[in-house]
Amino acid sequence: MTTDTTTGPAVETVRLGRPRFTGANIRTWIGFKHFMYLVEEAILEWFRRQGQAPGRLYLEHGLGLEIVDSSVLLPAVLELDDEVTALVAPAAGGEPGRFSVRLLVTRDGREVSVLRGRVSVVLVAEKDPPGSAPAGALRPLVVAEAGGGGPGTAITGDVAATLTPHGSTALLWSWRTAYQHCHYSDRVQHSAYVAALEDVVERFLADRGISVRRMLAERAWIPVVSRARVTLLADVHMEETVHTTFVVTDVLRGTTFDGRMDCYVRRGDRLVHTATATILHGYAISRGPGAGRLAELDAPTVAALTGGPARR
Repeated sequence: MTTDTTTGPAVETVRLGRPRFTGANIRTWIGFKHFMYLVEEAILEWFRRQGQAPGRLYLEHGLGLEIVDSSVLLPAVLELDDEVTALVAPAAGGEPGRFSVRLLVTRDGREVSVLRGRVSVVLVAEKDPPGSAPAGALRPLVVAEAGGGGPGTAITGDVAATLTPHGSTALLWSWRTAYQHCHYSDRVQHSAYVAALEDVVERFLADRGISVRRMLAERAWIPVVSRARVTLLADVHMEETVHTTFVVTDVLRGTTFDGRMDCYVRRGDRLVHTATATILHGYAISRGPGAGRLAELDAPTVAALTGGPARR
């Protein structure tokens, strides 16, 4: 194991290449989820360059590297053919496992920042590890679980009644975790919640009668994200059911809306809060004289976002 670099000045420049084709869902713009996937790749490469590759940490030390918090600002679009470089550094202040990340592209001969973010990482002491060598200088990052969680919420009636009681404007969506959502043969990973955030927003908009397809066809509005954060609160294990709510919490300056996702797992008569996320969403105009500008959210759109489902 190398010397302690988790709180030192080690700044790494990581050439990530182009974003994945699968992330270009609207025109040639890359969705926020794949911005966050690139951040994850940059963090993993930082550890590799310090001699602490995730595979080695697991196989030799029985430690599972987990991102437990990721917060990103997206000041510019990322295009399918952009070549992305990341700057990764331990965050100022010396808190173990905290990093700052910037994603950069070159346009017209100048460097453009497309993401600024902060990430928190822990090393989970696996319960049935293939190796058990001492963690050494990485000990400050070692935890028993990726998320500590809390006491949970008592269930009143059933899950739906508890999470979306009468008068709630939140959408409830439940999904079964599978092996492809997990890390280290056991628990749901951060990137699965990033994907769930994208999924639940799409479901919410469709439920409110303003689906992505409808807004594209009728108004040429393209969904855009300028800020997102995903935080793990408690471990979820393979084949558990995650009960996920999404609600719009605010409409800002008539052009963007803040939303919050919360995830829960039922254990006995309680719902354990396992993850939370926030997202700042809006629409860009994709064609016509206003192409490229943010759309103004009119009264029917705001009503759909802040009210209940289109149909009961």
